Parts: sequence; structure tokens; C-alpha cells
Amino acid sequence: MALLPQDLSPEAVLAELQGRRGAVNGITARDLVHAVTQRINTADERRLRQIIEKLRRDGHPICAHPANGYHLAASAEELDRCCEYLTGRAMTSLQQVCAMKRVALPDLYGQLGLTKPITDEDTNDER
Repeated sequence: MALLPQDLSPEAVLAELQGRRGAVNGITARDLVHAVTQRINTADERRLRQIIEKLRRDGHPICAHPANGYHLAASAEELDRCCEYLTGRAMTSLQQVCAMKRVALPDLYGQLGLTKPITDEDTNDER
């Protein structure tokens, strides 16, 4: 029996990801869109990324990495790895902002009201 296509919604995406715990069970954006909607198009892939962002903001432990695709975290360690990956991506964006505005990253942290994260360099300076 063929599955009926459905709209791409947070509920449908989350339902599909329920059976995908752990990086070994990850699914690409394209395949996830197809699994939910039975169609493939780039507009749906963009919509999927927006839905994933919303679900994460709602507290769902949705991990993603280019090597594994989307999946739910199977452990606290896996969630930590995903958060480190996302933080690294955010830092890359902040570094680009700093370069374009010609401001040092620590200065930007202050402007944004953020505390500077502790890095390996900071740890080595204390030794």
C-alpha cells in the first residue's frame, strides 16, 4: 500500500525522526523531505531547515551533520557533539561579522552581551 503524501509540518518531521535515533540512523534533508511528502524539491528542503530550527528552539534534540544527516540524539554525548558542531558554525559566522565590521571578536561579544567562551588557547595561557 502506498503512503499518502502529506504537508511538510513540524509534527510530520518529528514523527519521521522518531524512528531515527543516533547518527547511524541519520537521513539527508532530501530523503527526509521525500519520506514525509513523497516529493522532492528545493523549496521543501528550505522549509525543512526552518522546521528543524523551530523544533530545536522548542527543545527537541535534533542533531545534524553533513556526514550523517538528521537524527534524534541517542545519548547526551551525541547531543553535546551536535551542539559543539552548531556552536562552531555560529562562531564562523561571528568571525565573518567581525571581519566585515572590523571589530575584534571579544569586542563583538561585549556588544552582543555575550560572555566569551573558554577556548583551548585560554586554557593553555593559564599553564
